[in-house]
Amino acid sequence: MTEETVVGIHAVGDLERRPEQITRLWVDAARQDARMAKLLDQADRLGIALQRIGRTELEKKAGAGVAHQGIVAQIVAGQGLGDADLAQLVQRVPEDALVLVLDGVQDPHNLGACMRTAEAAGVAAVVIPRDRAARVNATVRKAACGAAEIISWIRVTNLARTLGQLKEAGFWVLGASGDGDSDLYQSDLTGRTAIVLGAEGKGLRRLTREHCDVLVSIPMVGAVESLNVSNAAAVILFEAVRQRRSGPTGSKK
Repeated sequence: MTEETVVGIHAVGDLERRPEQITRLWVDAARQDARMAKLLDQADRLGIALQRIGRTELEKKAGAGVAHQGIVAQIVAGQGLGDADLAQLVQRVPEDALVLVLDGVQDPHNLGACMRTAEAAGVAAVVIPRDRAARVNATVRKAACGAAEIISWIRVTNLARTLGQLKEAGFWVLGASGDGDSDLYQSDLTGRTAIVLGAEGKGLRRLTREHCDVLVSIPMVGAVESLNVSNAAAVILFEAVRQRRSGPTGSKK
């Protein structure tokens, strides 16, 4: 069992949907406001162990330089899934399942933001490489605002092989790249779709690109050439959500 800390009003508040994961809760004894009062009332109803402590001690619990907003939770951290779990997962997801694949995202804030967006968009799983990528740690969990405890996430050894497995399971593998041949809004994102996003700055690796069925670009009308990976994830995933509600605007090529 691995224990980690989660900090901040939003992140801890979302965790209270799964109170069995919270082992301890520490709050700033001096903080008195409606948001904190509501959260603490909920914690009391759920029977979560709570301790009011001074700001200095709370900062030690949170870690140096962490913006804790007056609350820190100790949790039993989810460990995610591995290579061996992929086949079973794709068998049980719906026929129109979405999977988000992140090719070496290094910034834990970006990884957490991608997880939060993925959970909001109904993504079945987030796939991340085991090496040369951010790990799901306390920073990721805070940025994800509870999503890392809800959504399935899989750490894989070989991303190219994983993309091949997804294809065998009926997924259309769509990579996002600034030089993509297809316009995002002219692409069919319905049905089983794996959306692949690259690392900050470098984008998709060559081998990853080669395993995509299509490369799409997000139309840019301003001076900037690209979006932050978490912003790109939001744009593409919610275009998929829109199409699942109103129908595709394009076709698979």
